[in-house]
Amino acid sequence: MKYSIFSLARNALSYHERWPLAWRSPRAKSRYDVVIVGGGGHGLATAYYLAKEHGISNVAVLEKGYLGGGNTGRNTTIVRSNYHLDPNAHFYEMSLKLWEGLSRDLNFNVMYSARGVLNLCHSPADIDAAMRRGNAMRLNGIDAQFLSRDDIARRIPNLDCSPQARFPIQGGLLQPRGGTARHDAVAWGYARAADARGVDIIQQCEVTGIRVDNGAVAGVETTQGFIAAGKIGLAVAGHSSRLAAMAGIRLPIESHTLQALVSDPVKPVLDTVVTSGAVHFYISQSDKGELVMGGDLDFCNSYAQRGNLPMIEHVIAACLALFPSFGRLKVMRTWGGVCDMSMDGSPIIGLLPVKGLSMTGGWCYGGFKATPASGWLHAYTIARGEPHHLNAAFALDRFERGEVIDEKGAGPTPWAH
Repeated sequence: MKYSIFSLARNALSYHERWPLAWRSPRAKSRYDVVIVGGGGHGLATAYYLAKEHGISNVAVLEKGYLGGGNTGRNTTIVRSNYHLDPNAHFYEMSLKLWEGLSRDLNFNVMYSARGVLNLCHSPADIDAAMRRGNAMRLNGIDAQFLSRDDIARRIPNLDCSPQARFPIQGGLLQPRGGTARHDAVAWGYARAADARGVDIIQQCEVTGIRVDNGAVAGVETTQGFIAAGKIGLAVAGHSSRLAAMAGIRLPIESHTLQALVSDPVKPVLDTVVTSGAVHFYISQSDKGELVMGGDLDFCNSYAQRGNLPMIEHVIAACLALFPSFGRLKVMRTWGGVCDMSMDGSPIIGLLPVKGLSMTGGWCYGGFKATPASGWLHAYTIARGEPHHLNAAFALDRFERGEVIDEKGAGPTPWAH
């Protein structure tokens, strides 16, 4: 890593007043080759791979707030590639392989932890679906292992595997390479690496309009003035519809709040990510000891980064149904992110009907785990003017053609739609 233990000690004693900046805060130039709208993981990754893979460094990342202040810092940090349909399976497997080497690539510890992702089965129908999914994964070269109830009881002793459980556990599908990563470290790592390659990262710069001349983008109107660019990439998560509308494009997307919460920190009690489709619940333990958990959407349309009490109550009830011993824990904080829900549960990564405009969005529940591959493929599409074979199926016009990718595994649990 860049800083030694002596540097850490020296800056600690000086109250971090002389701590070097991890990235610059430059003034926006009047023109860039590419403008990326959105300073979360997807936008920063796109800019980084444009510079690294394609030599395009005259790039600006525009963020209306602070880096990672949107969905990148408001998720439950799960990474996995346990998908059934081929387009999603290959895409998310590429992302997981990038996760495995990301700390080395960025020279920044993103704290990827391959602790395994276990999807519980509560019925014969669940078992059949898990077997089919696991077989599809293995056919695509992705790791998958079916565990019996006894296997699960030995692996996770505080999970209620008794026959009297409210949701009796009959088995589960495990992806050993799945796990978690540290969300803010991902934003910081990509920001520092992109900045080192010459990318300008402009914070507190909101895009208020997209200028289109003769069917092609000319630049963006911002709170810091007009910025010209021949290519614009949108990476704004739940606000994809709003930004695309600035260029006259209507996306098949709805935005909803997805809540999560953490308990007060405790000693290590859970070393695997556990999800349940029947209970609609997922849980893991963070490096700080907090139990991180979530469930389903607040189903009213919203751009708010907060949710409603009934969904929190549902998540806690689900937690106690599976882990009765967690009942003495306290909820420490809750939050919400804004999910852009596509109509088939799969993302949109590619060119838009206005020349020079592209997007990565429509991530539903899966945005964080997709970050590396989303950025890599979005950068490829911007640089080449055409999609890579791994994101060709995720084009916007698939909805017009009827070639939807109706992936039931797109939700927070493998059978949630």
